[in-house]
Amino acid sequence: MTKAKICGLSTAETVAAAVEGRADYIGFNFYSKSPRYVTPEQAAALVEPARSKCKIVAVVVDPDHQWVHDMVTILRPDFVQMHGAEPAYRVSEVARYSGRPIIKAVPVSIEDDIKTADTFDGMVDHLMFDTKPPKGADMPGGTGLTFDWDLLKNRRFQRPYFLAGGLDPWNVGEAIARSGAPVVDVSSGVERGPGLKDSALIAAFLDAVRRS
Repeated sequence: MTKAKICGLSTAETVAAAVEGRADYIGFNFYSKSPRYVTPEQAAALVEPARSKCKIVAVVVDPDHQWVHDMVTILRPDFVQMHGAEPAYRVSEVARYSGRPIIKAVPVSIEDDIKTADTFDGMVDHLMFDTKPPKGADMPGGTGLTFDWDLLKNRRFQRPYFLAGGLDPWNVGEAIARSGAPVVDVSSGVERGPGLKDSALIAAFLDAVRRS
């Protein structure tokens, strides 16, 4: 069965919706330019009702060592998701400093972009394939744009990967069918406005994943 991650949560209500909908992972966004940004302290307060029910993911973009150490101490996440332009050596350093499993995002637009994953496959705990943002974009993810899911069809990696980028309750079934993704990730696709998660859309997304 395909697993699901609800990312960019920022309210107690939507954390509860993710838990009630049986999300496998929930994510908190620590990128300050994002409309979904929260502080580690805010995330730590929000996450307690979910801690034994979902895996907790801390989403970071090109973080420094001390910040990672402090965030992990405050939040105690299950995973650190690196969603910036971090090279392999930097990913290894963050894994060592954080003591946490790593999810590494790979931006995809064309087939050749999938090859970037070879650098990280087996080195990180999970790969995440997300839509490559347009040139000049402020955000490395959460754009609401999709890429060609067929690019991942019949692809094999050392560990289960995440599919992200423009997923929503209406297209996630097709995305799973075309890509074969073992885990799907949603953020903007369950929002009624930038950064404003909607509990009903979260429930609908998780139901669509279960029915896929």
